[in-house]
Amino acid sequence: MQKRLVLGHDRPYVHLRAVVQLERARGESGRGHRPYDSRTIEKRRNLLIAGAAAAAVVCAGYDTWLWATNYVSDNFHNDFTFYYAAALLGLQHGWPHLYDLKLQQAELDAIRSNITIAQLARYVSPPPVAWIVVPFTALPYRAAYWVWSALLLGALALGWHLTAPGRGRARVVVLVAAIGWLPVIYGLQLGQPALFIAAAVAACAALLRGNRDIAAGAVLVFIVFKPQLALLVAPSLLLAGRWRAFAAAAVALAVVAAVSAVALGPDGVSTYLARLQFAQTVPENQSQTLAAWVQNLAVTRVVEVVISLATLALVFRLRKRGTDVAIAIALAGGLAASPYAHYDDLTMLGLAGLLLLRVPRPAWTVGYVLALVIAAEGFPLWGAGPVIAGELGLLAGLALAPHAFLDRRQTSELQRLPHPIAPPAAPRDAQPASPPHS
Repeated sequence: MQKRLVLGHDRPYVHLRAVVQLERARGESGRGHRPYDSRTIEKRRNLLIAGAAAAAVVCAGYDTWLWATNYVSDNFHNDFTFYYAAALLGLQHGWPHLYDLKLQQAELDAIRSNITIAQLARYVSPPPVAWIVVPFTALPYRAAYWVWSALLLGALALGWHLTAPGRGRARVVVLVAAIGWLPVIYGLQLGQPALFIAAAVAACAALLRGNRDIAAGAVLVFIVFKPQLALLVAPSLLLAGRWRAFAAAAVALAVVAAVSAVALGPDGVSTYLARLQFAQTVPENQSQTLAAWVQNLAVTRVVEVVISLATLALVFRLRKRGTDVAIAIALAGGLAASPYAHYDDLTMLGLAGLLLLRVPRPAWTVGYVLALVIAAEGFPLWGAGPVIAGELGLLAGLALAPHAFLDRRQTSELQRLPHPIAPPAAPRDAQPASPPHS
């Protein structure tokens, strides 16, 4: 059989999958040129998964305990408190007054939060965040917080289901490890909408794999909750050649932006822009961005624009690698160029890492992604420097030596390899091949 597969006169009917299966069987039986013990490899893999699972369970348990104890010590010490108060404010005083600090303070006092408006304690999120919390105001605050938290956990599970590479137990370890990762658990504790955005981007990537471009673009509407987390994702779709997805995203985002502008009115929009401008000057917000390195806000903005343009150029250059790579690049570059970032925003960096691990890549890429995860885990100890350096290093590496991070073959080619190769049509004057002798 093997001879027939490779004989010249029978070449039009070569079935590469059969050749691969035959060589694999020979290797496992020890009769090939590179024999190996598959049972030993399986044991090592199981040991690695068991060790990773144990570490993930410990970290997840400890972080969940921190979340619970922090909530018990102060029920209102989270960002959901401001979303809840903003929703009440809009219902009672009108949406044009959403960013009135005095009215925000009045609503915080009404729910007995004991919070005083300050530089980092105010509602500055886009209007859709307050709108989506409106139904929660029918519940007491504490019940609303836990329903909101349950939805965030559901978003985490959805993002994991759509993005996590591997299969079986390895995927479960990824989910547990995500809960044990500080950026994720910190975002859960605060009630930040980052997990909603991560789930939306993960859904976008999954829909693009299924060539459902319109739905993939439309689901990016959830970016409006916190635009800086995935600002470059939509334009990256256009540069990756998925113009229908880009158009759908552009229309959806434009509609929400227009409705927000109408709801706020001219004065409300002006107040909102002023609040955003002030937030970018707060030292605590700058310390987690490039502004902490450049030390000049005007120069920092120029550098951020350059990084954003370079990111989009890299997406275009590697567009044949597939949309998972394009979105991962857009997320990493967008975070590096973000003018406003907090610790929980690094959830998007984890999503970028998972997307990279889905595509064909050298083994060492796993190590680089793991290094980024560790850098983010130690953020409270060594600050944003290692994380930003890792993001920029990833962009530089993909730009200068893409084969160091990705397989040399295009993703589209590799996706076709496992499938049988259909034999080409035989010429009209060709004689049919004689059947093999038994």
